[in-house]
Amino acid sequence: MTNHPITPPPELVQQWSAASPIQSNDENWAYELFIAHRAAQWGADQELEACCEWVEDYAECGHSLRFARRPKPQSLNSIAMQMLGTIERDGHYIPEITDTIRRALEALDD
Repeated sequence: MTNHPITPPPELVQQWSAASPIQSNDENWAYELFIAHRAAQWGADQELEACCEWVEDYAECGHSLRFARRPKPQSLNSIAMQMLGTIERDGHYIPEITDTIRRALEALDD
């Protein structure tokens, strides 16, 4: 098993700092690096806990951990079909449902 570092490398933190709308200086650079490392550690800890729970529940079923933790977003058509099912089942609709269905239909080629 390959060990991947949990904290971002300084070059990546510098890249993020450069992309920030707030300008950095030497005085607060150590602060930013400290926050970046703590945030990375916290995120990694949260992900580890979620993965451990998933493994306990699903590993023996042959499911993919990578897919479970990084699922692909639903397509607009898939969402629209679910909403259409809601209309059919409940016999009513809300503007959010009709707008989504309209966008999905407009995205189709004629």
